[in-house]
Amino acid sequence: MTIKVSIIGCTGYVGEELIRLALTHPHIEITHLVSKSFAGQMLSEVYPNFGKAFDKKLEALDTEVIANDSDVVFTALPHGVSAKISAELSERGVKVIDLSGDFRYDDVSVYEAWYKVEHQAKNFNDIAVYGMCELYTEQIAKAELVANPGCYTTGAILPVYPLLKADIINPEGIIIDAKSGVSGAGRKESLALSFSETHESFKAYGLATHRHTSEIEQELSKAAGQDIIVSFTPHLLPIKRGILETIYATLKDGVTREDIITAYACYDEKPFVHVMEKGLPEIKHVAGSNSIKIGFAIDQRLNRLIVVSALDNLVKGAGGQAIQNMNVMFGLKETEGLTPVGLYL
Repeated sequence: MTIKVSIIGCTGYVGEELIRLALTHPHIEITHLVSKSFAGQMLSEVYPNFGKAFDKKLEALDTEVIANDSDVVFTALPHGVSAKISAELSERGVKVIDLSGDFRYDDVSVYEAWYKVEHQAKNFNDIAVYGMCELYTEQIAKAELVANPGCYTTGAILPVYPLLKADIINPEGIIIDAKSGVSGAGRKESLALSFSETHESFKAYGLATHRHTSEIEQELSKAAGQDIIVSFTPHLLPIKRGILETIYATLKDGVTREDIITAYACYDEKPFVHVMEKGLPEIKHVAGSNSIKIGFAIDQRLNRLIVVSALDNLVKGAGGQAIQNMNVMFGLKETEGLTPVGLYL
């Protein structure tokens, strides 16, 4: 099987990662690379790392041409911009995997409240499927439009969802303390993201207002069968890639370590989720991979469960998860073209 793939927004960090991953995928043929900022230039002029291995002229957006030449299109565009383009492509009959936040919400009004923009394709929102393969494999397999989850949200939802589903933690008072590498902010000029501002520093941002809070709450509410409100605080790490999240929840009375392990058994057959019964994950364990690693400890004094998750924000948090979704949509093995093994060094 050959899958014709186009990438819109290919010169952002997520777009570059998608290209890199696509080149090692045995079933992908890249047909169009679209970049508003670099149209007309060669890919190697923007990203010399591709060199002789792969080069292609970057194009301006033409949804008709792209739809005619593609089996699936990845839209790696900013929120608010992506919805209209993704809808146009979907309307032309091509499968779309959207990496923005535009189609992640069941309720458009929640999206508009948190993102502070009007949704540009409300009539397509109902057909979009939330692209977390570990939770919605069957729905993704039938989908025409997939909303790829956010990076912070993936690192929070996957560790907590089984615990709420198994009813072993209290749904109130969940705290998510998250840290991300600088690439999570995208490829843009910004004083706050410059080397001198981030190197040897560590800071919190978006306290009580970060838009990924609402996405986390939506999915965890489904697990709990009731409305969930979480406290989510993101931090900026002085590294290029990777996310580590420390999550605090109160255990229900009588819950044992074995109960927690049993709850996480739902991931036993999921190739990219590794629950560690001993030790805790680190970013170096997952960087460059499509894996999320989850470890935990019980604070007996407080009857509190402390869960730590780690993933690569550009792979499992974006491009790799998008490829994983594509694999499911086209009936391939989830692992095709992806690795669960981190770089470590």
